[in-house]
This record gives sequence, C-alpha cells and structure tokens, in this order.
Amino acid sequence: MPLGQAIPDPGLLSVGRVGLRVVRAADAATLQRLLRENREWLQPWEATHPSGRSIVPGSVPMRPTIRLQRRQLRAGSGVPFVVLYDGAVVGQLSISELSGGALQSSQIGYWVSQHVAGRGITPAAVALAMDYIFGELGLHRVEICIRPENSASLRVVQKLGLRYEGRRQDYIHIDGAWRDHECFVTTRDEGPMLARLSWPQH
Repeated sequence: MPLGQAIPDPGLLSVGRVGLRVVRAADAATLQRLLRENREWLQPWEATHPSGRSIVPGSVPMRPTIRLQRRQLRAGSGVPFVVLYDGAVVGQLSISELSGGALQSSQIGYWVSQHVAGRGITPAAVALAMDYIFGELGLHRVEICIRPENSASLRVVQKLGLRYEGRRQDYIHIDGAWRDHECFVTTRDEGPMLARLSWPQH
C-alpha cells in the first residue's frame, strides 16, 4: 500500500556536482532528446510490455508522462526525480513501490546519459535518494533490482555496499522478454549512504 498521504516536494538534493529534484514539465524536451540519443545505450535495460505494444522511449512527447509521474507525489506512491550534473538534466531516478504499514519499503530505478557515464554520478544520485528515503520519508528498506548482464548498474550497488539478496527469475519484462534480476537491499539502520562514497567526485 502507498504511504497514505501526499509527499511534499523535497526541493533540490545535492552533493558535489550531482543533484536530484522532482521532474517538471519544463524537463520534457531535454528528457525526450536524451532518451532518443541514448537508444542503443538504454534499450537493453528498459521495461517493455509483454503484448509487444510498448512505446519506444523518446518517440512521443514527455509532458503527459511527466504529469503522470508527478501524480505519484500526491498519491504517496512514488517520487520521480531527474538527475542533475552541474545543474543540467542528465537522467532520471525514480523511487517507486512505496509501501507504508508493516512493510515500510521502496524500490529505486535509474538511468543516466552515456555522455556522462563513469563520473560517479549514479552512485551519488542513488545515495542521495536513499538518504532521503530513510531520513525524510522514514522508510525502513530500499531495494534495487538489476539484470545480471548490466555491469554498469551492478558497479553502482557494489560501490554503495548493498547486500545481495538473491536472483528473481523472470522478474520483469525487459527489452522484449522476461528477464532475471539480481536483488540488492539496504535498511535504515545500516547508516547514511553518502558516507560510503569517497569525495570529491569528478
């Protein structure tokens, strides 16, 4: 179940040159361009519909999608961020599957443009999001599920020292087929995530 109440816009979360803020309608053109330019880079990791009726990211206007994403805040079901590097939008990070009650859990998914890959942006963004989840939302657990072939994403959870919980077989329909995912988790009592990274990031 969602948190049961609207989630306030957290404003800018930042460390060094990396930031997170809630997606805005004004981000539509930039996100559409990045999704279009990064087709080959992102396609192997993107969710698809088993019916084959998936819309190719970047092929349609983003404003309707952004409106739907922002409704998650009001519903208490998710937080849709853009990832910033030196103030420019370079990707997205979503906090989803928010659960209150006895579970107090959430999931994180993310992507960044290939032109900024390898600069420590994604680990910093994920750490910012996790510290926000534990500190501001007060949740207990965060998990990240990653295809075993996605070495770049696996390096992110390794840098942050997340615990491996096992493989979920045929877990999500990705790039045209049901794919296995490796599940990594951390909980609030394991300490702040940003402290696990070395600074400054370049």
